[in-house]
Amino acid sequence: MAETAVAHAPLCVLEGIVKRFGDLAANDHVDLSLYRGEIHALLGENGAGKSTLVKILDGLLTPDEGRILWDGQQVDLSNPEEAAALGIGMVFQHFSLFDNLTVAENIAVAMPSGVSFRALNRRIADLGKRYGLALDPRREVWTLSAGERQRIEIVRALLREPKLLILDEPTSVLTPQESEALFTTLRELAAQGCALLYISHKLEEVTRLCDRATILRGGRVVAHCNPREETPGKLASLMVGTDIPALHERSHAQGEILFATQSLSAPAEELHAVALSNISLSVRSGEILGLAGIAGNGQSELFEILSGERHAEDAAMIQIAGVDCGLEGIDARRRKGAAFLPEERNGHAAVGAMALSDNVVLSRHGSGGLTRRGVIDRRIAQQWVDAVIARFDVRAPSANAKANQLSGGNLQKFVVGREMLGSPKVLIIDNPTWGVDAGAATLIRQALLDLSASGAAILMISQDLDEIFAIADRIAVIHAGRVSTPVPVGDVTREQIGLLMIGGEGTAHAA
Repeated sequence: MAETAVAHAPLCVLEGIVKRFGDLAANDHVDLSLYRGEIHALLGENGAGKSTLVKILDGLLTPDEGRILWDGQQVDLSNPEEAAALGIGMVFQHFSLFDNLTVAENIAVAMPSGVSFRALNRRIADLGKRYGLALDPRREVWTLSAGERQRIEIVRALLREPKLLILDEPTSVLTPQESEALFTTLRELAAQGCALLYISHKLEEVTRLCDRATILRGGRVVAHCNPREETPGKLASLMVGTDIPALHERSHAQGEILFATQSLSAPAEELHAVALSNISLSVRSGEILGLAGIAGNGQSELFEILSGERHAEDAAMIQIAGVDCGLEGIDARRRKGAAFLPEERNGHAAVGAMALSDNVVLSRHGSGGLTRRGVIDRRIAQQWVDAVIARFDVRAPSANAKANQLSGGNLQKFVVGREMLGSPKVLIIDNPTWGVDAGAATLIRQALLDLSASGAAILMISQDLDEIFAIADRIAVIHAGRVSTPVPVGDVTREQIGLLMIGGEGTAHAA
C-alpha cells in the first residue's frame, strides 16, 4: 500500500455486519476497513462467510444488522447497479461470459445504455495499454484462453471506473505467467488509488501481493495481519483455528501399469467442444500422474471417455489392468476396480436434492455391495456415509443430510471420500481440491498420497500447479486436446509447465 494511503480516511468501512440464513450466522458482527491504494486480502476456510460479505458489498445481499460507510457516509446497497454507481466493481471466480459473443459485445452487456461500440472499442484499447490488459474487441469469447477471459471480466469492471475492486479467486484458472501479469495489473491499479479486496485460497500469492489481511472463521473476524510478515502455513492455521499438518508421503515402490490409453482420439461432439488427438498415457501402481492444463483444453472431454460416460472409438484405446474397456460403460469399469470423480461436484458428482446415502448408491450400486438381488440395502448405504463422514471430516447438519445442505468444501470431501473408501485400483479424479480451503485441501491430498501408497494408480487432472507439484510423481500437460510427454515433477519448472499450458514448445504427441 502506498505510504500516503494510511494517512487517509478509509474509503469503505463495514461496521458490525450481521447476515443470518435461518439459524446460521454467515456474518457475525464483522468489521472491515478498506483504504485507497491497498490490496487487502479476505481469507477464511469454506463457509467462513467471505462470499456473503462481498455479496453484501456488491448489493446482492442486504445485511440484517450493521452499516456500510462510503467516504464517511452511510449507504444502503440494494442491488449491484447501486454498488457500481457508487464505485464498487466485482470480478467473480466463475466467468459470466457469452461464448458466442465478441469481447466488445460481452462488455457492452454490462455497460449503461447509450454507449457506442466505436467509443467502447476505443476505451477497451486505452485500458489495455494502460494496465497491460490487451484484448481484441472483435474476437469471439469461445476462441480465447482462460487468461484472456479473465481480462474481459477485469476490463468490464474497470470501465465502470471503480474505486473499490473485489476479486474472488482471480488466479484459479491462470498459468504462472498469466498470474504474474495479473499481479502487475493489480499493483498498478493500487498505485492509481484503487482499493482492492482480494479473495484467494492460494496463500503463497497472498503473502507476495497483499498489504493487509482480514481473516474470518465461522462468520467472525478472528485476526488482522500483514500477510507479508506471515508464512502461508501461519495464515492457513489462522483460517482453520489449528495447525495444518504437512503432507507425509509414505515410501513405496511403483509396480505394474494399471491404467493406460493407446492413441486415444475422439472428435468434438458439439460446438466449441475440443477434439482429442492421439493421447497415449500410462499410470503404474503406486503412482500419481498429474495432468495440468487451462480449463477448456479437452479435460472434460477426456474425463468423459476415461470414465465411460462416453465410449472410445475402439476398445483397445483404454485399458484397466491390461484389459481393454474403451467400449464399456461406467459400471463395467467400476467393476474392474476403477473409480471416477468429475470436476463439478454439484449435479455431476452429486445430486443436491438427494440424501447422502442416495448419492452413495448412485455411484456405488454396481460395485459397492449396496444391492442384493436388485434391492438396495439402505443399512449398508448409511454405513458408507458414516464411514466417509468420519474418515474425511465431513461436517453435515445430520447423519444423512441432503447433499445441498453441505458447504462446497464439505461436499467435495464427501464425494472424494465416497470414491476412495472403496480402495479402488485406479482413480481418475478431476480437480480434487477445486474451491476448497487449506485444511480440506491438505486432507484430500494426503488421502490421495495414502491411496497411491497402497498400490492404486491415480490420474489427477488439475488446474492447480501447486497441487500437482506437491503430490504427483509425473506431470503432463493437455492443450487443445493433445497431451505432452509426461516427465518427473522434479525435472521441470512451473514456468516450463506454464508455457506448455498456453501451447508453447513441447506440446507434441504424448509418449
